[in-house]
Amino acid sequence: MSFRKRGVVVPQAGASSGLLRAQPNSSSTITSPRPIQAPQGTRPSPLDGRLTTSTGTRSLDALLAGHSGLALGTSLLIEESGTTDFGGSLLKYYVSEGIVQKHTIHVLGMPEAWGRELPGLGSGDDGSKRKKKTADDEKMKIAWRYERLGEFGVGIGGARDRNISQSSSSTTAPSAVFCHDFDLSQRLILPSPSNMHFVPLSTQQDLNFKEPNPVKSPFAGFINHISSHLSNSSPATIHRIVVPNLLSTALYPSNASSPSHVLQFLHAIRALLRKHQSQLTVLMTLPITLYPRNSGLTRWIELLSDGVLELAPFPTSVIAAKPPGASNIHEEPPQGMLNVHRLPIFHEKGGGGGEASGFGDDLSFTLSRRKGIVIRPYSLPPVEGDTEAQEAGLKGDEGTKITKADIEF
Repeated sequence: MSFRKRGVVVPQAGASSGLLRAQPNSSSTITSPRPIQAPQGTRPSPLDGRLTTSTGTRSLDALLAGHSGLALGTSLLIEESGTTDFGGSLLKYYVSEGIVQKHTIHVLGMPEAWGRELPGLGSGDDGSKRKKKTADDEKMKIAWRYERLGEFGVGIGGARDRNISQSSSSTTAPSAVFCHDFDLSQRLILPSPSNMHFVPLSTQQDLNFKEPNPVKSPFAGFINHISSHLSNSSPATIHRIVVPNLLSTALYPSNASSPSHVLQFLHAIRALLRKHQSQLTVLMTLPITLYPRNSGLTRWIELLSDGVLELAPFPTSVIAAKPPGASNIHEEPPQGMLNVHRLPIFHEKGGGGGEASGFGDDLSFTLSRRKGIVIRPYSLPPVEGDTEAQEAGLKGDEGTKITKADIEF
């Protein structure tokens, strides 16, 4: 068995021996490649490493198939029944987050006044103190290793958010925030050279009140606008497409609901998402009161969307007021149910709805001024006057009443 000196590289055929001898300290001069810095407002998914961006709602980020955000190159359709506009609030949080992260926003069919109604950033000092106090009060005393578990209603996604923010600190700025807190009572101050583009419909009626051309698609100008901006922008620029109230009769002409127009528009959006899968995300809302889910057109719209969520608000008479002695966990009564029909990008390592993402099958949502839209598991409130069941729950197996000293350990 022959031995070879460590500092000498094995010679290869056709190479001169003078260039193959390594320096004694050559190992110390080898530098590791620099990590690629992710664009502002993005971070890698904890499942497969694809870049994700925030929707502006923390509980919605935790719900999206375990990716802790909306994956780039995907679209999300939000269906809503009734006359409420909770989906419009989700869109405004999505746009506000994009403006704060310096992303390019493209809004279809809405005037510029819609952009002046975006929620502003919440107060940082008060919010941080309140979060710290809540975290200290609700800290689990069972074992020290449970302190990093997600909060109630956040699930596994919340714990992944904290782990990803710590692990990705080398590739992102130390002060970078993935999802900001917004306040509905405040208004977001738009930057002077704003990156928001309000694109009118191609057949939008003017003051002459002429009938729109049924042959011309109302989405043609928007597709040309998006294509030109994506081709002329740098690869590091993130774009967000917002389509509020798709096919609503208050905004769109009657020929917009023709399958030859709306389905062609969705096919074009899907093609742009696949072509620019590291730059583009889409969020749309659809009033299913006008277009029910059992219709063929709505089914095709759902098939051409990567994720589909349905908001079912409660009637005003059903929303119960908060009782005087209620706990701080349920600060606001639920205002509706959230149905998850499909989530974008399932993965073999995990993700998806139900228990895999830390949520149950029954989900509710609440819209508040400071916290925005909060998605949490739905539970029925206790029945008033049922004192026997409440007393039975406070008794042990032998019928004795459980005291505070019995449950503390």
